[in-house]
Amino acid sequence: MQNSYAIHPAPPVLSAELATALQSIVTPHLSDHLHRQRGVVGLNRYNRRGKLVGSALTVKTRPGDNLFIYKAMTLIQPGHVLVVDAGGELSNACVGEIMKRYLQQRGCAGLIVDGAIRDVAAFENDDFPCYARGHVHRGPYKDGPGEVNAPVSIGGQVIQPGDVIVGDEDGIVSFPASQADALVQKAREHAAKEERIMAEIASGAERQSWLHPVLEAKNLL
Repeated sequence: MQNSYAIHPAPPVLSAELATALQSIVTPHLSDHLHRQRGVVGLNRYNRRGKLVGSALTVKTRPGDNLFIYKAMTLIQPGHVLVVDAGGELSNACVGEIMKRYLQQRGCAGLIVDGAIRDVAAFENDDFPCYARGHVHRGPYKDGPGEVNAPVSIGGQVIQPGDVIVGDEDGIVSFPASQADALVQKAREHAAKEERIMAEIASGAERQSWLHPVLEAKNLL
């Protein structure tokens, strides 16, 4: 039993300034500047409204078991995103409405579970961000083992404690906090570029600067 668990200190949370800046940035604009290779895939968004921005507090647990999720919840600080690696297993739910309410009370910014949740209506009818691989009515066990604040794998993405998490209707991206300032700047420039393209489309011009040169370079015009 001595080697069945590891609990590490909670990571720091994102600054209020950066969190505010990321609230207005969509995940595609971040993903495009992360070489289009980073980001969680295969999870479903259960909240119908609300944006996810925060810092990862991670849990790795045996599939269908939430003992170490319980422990992690006691470490949550406002601005943390609870990120749970439950092995992608859907046989038993790891998180439900009661845990969701406790997380909200502690100021948790959102929840990501590579596994199952339950009490779907409670998540759908709220703006508390929640992403999970699926859902099932069967509840969890509470036996362990597990780890808190260690690297986890979520939908093909390795997430470190303290990584920045951004999620919206298009999905989830994560990246080290050290990259946040540069990514915010690049994403803002990307948004401005897309605004110029939209204006060009609205002009009605037959030749478009963003479209035709690409086709010409591939000998498709």
